[in-house]
Amino acid sequence: MLGAIMARYTCSFTISIPIDNLQPLLLELLQGCDLEIQYYNADYILAREIPGNVSFSKLVKVEAFIDRSSATETESRMSIVIKNEELPLQLDNYCRQMFEFVKQSIEKCRHWHLIESLAG
Repeated sequence: MLGAIMARYTCSFTISIPIDNLQPLLLELLQGCDLEIQYYNADYILAREIPGNVSFSKLVKVEAFIDRSSATETESRMSIVIKNEELPLQLDNYCRQMFEFVKQSIEKCRHWHLIESLAG
C-alpha cells in the first residue's frame, strides 16, 4: 500500500520578541485561531482544529517549532507546519486556506514585529 499524500504547508518566521515571551503568546494566538492545544513544551507546540465544522480528513494539525538555539535578546525564530489528511487536489484547498489564516495571524500579531517570513 502506498502512503497517502496529504496536504502540508510550512513557513519560517523571524520576529522581534524575546524568546521567553514567544511560547505563551503563540499558544494564545493559536487558540485565537480556533485551534485546541494538544501538547506543548519549551520549543514545540502541537495544536489541532476542533472537530465539528469540517470532515475528519480536513481537520488541520499545526506544529510550531521554536528555535531556541538561534535566539538573541531581541529576535526569535520559529517555524510552523500545517497539515491534514486531505489530498491537495486543488491549489486553494482547505488546508491551504487554514495555513494562510494562521500565517497571516502570526505576521499581523500585535505582540511582536515580523522581521521575515519564508513560506516553503
